[in-house]
Amino acid sequence: MKKIAPCVIWLTGYSGAGKSSIATELEKQLSILGIENTSLDGDVVREGLCQDLGFSNQDRAENIRRVGHVAHQMFEAGLVVVCAFISPFQNSRDNVRSLFSGDNFIEVFVDTPLAICEQRDIKGLYKKARAGEIKDFTGIDSLYEKPLKPEIRIEYQYSPSPLKAAAAIIDYLTTHIRTDN
Repeated sequence: MKKIAPCVIWLTGYSGAGKSSIATELEKQLSILGIENTSLDGDVVREGLCQDLGFSNQDRAENIRRVGHVAHQMFEAGLVVVCAFISPFQNSRDNVRSLFSGDNFIEVFVDTPLAICEQRDIKGLYKKARAGEIKDFTGIDSLYEKPLKPEIRIEYQYSPSPLKAAAAIIDYLTTHIRTDN
């Protein structure tokens, strides 16, 4: 049986785009397939590794730099690493990509329109940002640079489900990121 080689799957998109839901499902499906994996989520990382950072452009870049290095260590340990981060700046994503050789970094753009993300607003963050209670919120008063050439683009408005999105990513992996071990 062919296995998927270690790699980093980097999900990027607005807050509320569906990144974490897709990452959770992807992690589950990879485990079912017997593929060793782990995930890094923006909210969890902000509570620990990056709790000293705010949301200025400089702090956002530092947050992604730190996460990129942690993901690289996990990759070096032989894992498929699923990362779900807004990561609003192309330069920051490119810097993380530069840590990896070949096809070991897969950028997945969870392309959910800002209006849909605001409608979802599960955490009430967009409402607070619009009311001026949160500053530097991506999509409201801080820029989000859409990926220039993501390996995968998932149009995630009301469908596909996280399961279908995970299946599309796994299909990409089995086609592009395989070893014969």
